[in-house]
Amino acid sequence: MRRLVPWILIVVLAVGYRYARTHVDNGGHDAPVSTVAHVVRAVDGDTLVVTFDRGGSEERVRYIGVDTPETVKPNTPVQCFGKKASAFNHTLVDGHDVRLRYDAERRDRYGRLLAYVYRADDGLFVNAALVRGGYATTLTIPPNVRFAARFRDLAEGARRAGRGLWSACER
Repeated sequence: MRRLVPWILIVVLAVGYRYARTHVDNGGHDAPVSTVAHVVRAVDGDTLVVTFDRGGSEERVRYIGVDTPETVKPNTPVQCFGKKASAFNHTLVDGHDVRLRYDAERRDRYGRLLAYVYRADDGLFVNAALVRGGYATTLTIPPNVRFAARFRDLAEGARRAGRGLWSACER
């Protein structure tokens, strides 16, 4: 029996680790780390409206780790390169199915889902594409930091190359 105890412990830890990797805490309820949704529309450069069941209720999704110039924020003028960032986001996601991958926090203070967004058909990492193309800057808000270093590197590359807002807007 004593020989079995370490093996039982290993199995229990492995199952627990696998469970922890595939679920996050959502107010006491288990929720998947990622889900597939259908994009109804892009709101602006870093926010989407999606449905999880076509024709079902709509949810707003805010991209984690990136920030695009404002175009629809109340009482805020349209910012430099905002319309181009919004248009690029529309071309990337409108009408597509996307995989939403969550990080440590599931929602922001406005109730929007927070996610890393991947196009379901080809796996394009939308958050990264926005930064790489110079349509977005980084916005790191702990504890959602899984891709912060990657986004910093992509933003630095876009800045050095003068892509997008890095050449169009005064900084």
